[in-house]
This record gives sequence, structure tokens and C-alpha cells, in this order.
Amino acid sequence: MDERTIPVLYLVVPCYNEEEIIEKSAQVMSDKLRRMIQEERILEGSKVMFVNDGSKDKTLRLLHEIAAKDSIFSVVSLAGNYGHQSAILAGMMMARKYADVVVTIDADLQQDIEALDKFLASYMAGSEVVYGVRNDRHSDGVFKKGTATAYYKLMHLLGSKVITNHADYRLMSKKALNALAEYKETNLFLRGLIPTMGFASDVVYFDVKEREAGHSKYTLSKMMTLAMDGITSMSVRPLRMIAVLGILVCLFSVIMCIISFVDWLQGNNVPGYTTSLIVSLIMGGVTLFSLGIIGEYIGKIYMETKKRPRYIIDTFVWKEDVTQKGEDDV
Repeated sequence: MDERTIPVLYLVVPCYNEEEIIEKSAQVMSDKLRRMIQEERILEGSKVMFVNDGSKDKTLRLLHEIAAKDSIFSVVSLAGNYGHQSAILAGMMMARKYADVVVTIDADLQQDIEALDKFLASYMAGSEVVYGVRNDRHSDGVFKKGTATAYYKLMHLLGSKVITNHADYRLMSKKALNALAEYKETNLFLRGLIPTMGFASDVVYFDVKEREAGHSKYTLSKMMTLAMDGITSMSVRPLRMIAVLGILVCLFSVIMCIISFVDWLQGNNVPGYTTSLIVSLIMGGVTLFSLGIIGEYIGKIYMETKKRPRYIIDTFVWKEDVTQKGEDDV
């Protein structure tokens, strides 16, 4: 492998209703990039690229003000709210035009930005993808910690290569980003998709900080949606499990029929209310559960066949007073 040169780095920061923290985040991130430039870890021209994901508060106005004052900032504004995964993808696809490496990081400053030094060191050593993994989940509540642990175990059980405790804080090289651009599916689950690409990768551990302002935008419903997208986008094992479950239920039904027939031959005409009720409940529950899983997959197929864009870029601000409207890089 050829020795790598100092790269141009872009930080891609998805934003949704972050007016309370965005100015502080911009200051912290620009200070870090400038220190890295001075230390000759990255080149001049490195930037912070904010991606506004249809914010309903003052986030977009604040981002435009920030970008107007300092050319180290760039702003991609999506036409609507397309979701966290699509916002990240939009930023990465735009940033790969200008950067040698891209790091995605949340706007709330909980992910330790000082870990960028380790990200860059791993990249310089040959990694194309570097995953940021939190050291622990002590900052989470009991419910979130328990559900997150169960989720990762389930994902691994279903065959997904998702990295445990990795939440989209990662570095990707231009080479890896160009390969990612070849993936066209509408149902995005980057945490599970990127590890399947096969590039040389590494893991950097970091501590999660307390949120300095505002509140988490990841509601329970959004976490459930992400979890379901992860399961149905990266594995067909639930469908296979339904087939196995169907076989087991059929065997159980055959056994119950044999038992009932033997009782009838022996003259034991038991009314069988309890047995009938249990069997009916089991069959009804299994049927509805199976239809629900199959419905999720059919819904995903339906969305994929539409070939709709995963995001639409409304405005793009880069350097000073450069705005391109209607640019779409899906």
C-alpha cells in the first residue's frame, strides 16, 4: 500500500431542530479543525458541512448566518425531513466531491470530537472505514440501555454485521464513499450496510458526554423505526423463522389431532373447550405475527419499486455566498 498523504477532512453534521446547541457545536467543531490544520494532521480546505434535515425551528437561519461569517462552514439544506440516515447520506455524497475523508458526527456534542485524532491515525495507517464505538452506556437510562443491548444481540442473531454500540460516528475515505454511492436502496440502514462493504476497517473507542443543550430528537417511535429498518433491511432470517415456526405449529396440530382421535376411540368424549381455546389462540397469534413480519418486507419492496429519491437538496452553501438551488445528488 502506498503511503498516504495528509487529507482534506469534512465533518458531516446532520441537524434537526438544533437551534439551542448549533452555535456552540459550530464553535467547537471549527476550533478542532483549525487545531488539526495547525498540527498538519489535515489540509487547508477542510470544512464542517451541516445538513439541515427539514428543521422547523431557527436551525437553518442560524446555519446560514454561521456559514456567512466563516468559510470553514458549509450548509446542505434538504427540501424536507427525510430522516437521520438520509441526511447523513446526503452530506457524505456531497462532501465526497471535495474531501479525501469524511467523518459523520452528531450536532449535540455528545460524541467526543477529540477522537478525530485517532480516526485520522487509523486512516493514515490504511483503514478505509473507522467506526466510533462508545466505551459504555452509563449515560443511558435503564430502559434505553436494556433495549439497546437486546437490539444488538438480536441483530447479531439475525446475521447482521452491525457494530455494537456504534451510532453513525465514523470515518470513511473517498474510496469507501464512492463505493457506497453504488448502493441504491431506498431503505437505508447505514450502520448495517457499511460493514458489509468489505473495506479495511478499524474501531476507535470514545466516551459519551452529557448533552450541553436541548434534548434528544430520537424519540421511542424513531428508535423503533430504525430498529425495524435495521432488521428488515439487513436480514431475511425472520421470514425463515416464520417457516420454521409454521412447521412446529403443524407438528403440534398433528399431535393434538392424534391425541383427540385416541380419546375418541377410547370413548373419552371430553368437551375439549380448554384445548380448543389454547389451539385457537396459538394459531391466531402465530398467524397475525407472521403476517406482520411479511407485511414489513412487502412494504420495503413496495418502497424500493417506486425508485423515489432518498433525499432532495434544496440549497447548498459552500464557501462565501455560493448557493446552488435544486441540486440533487441522489
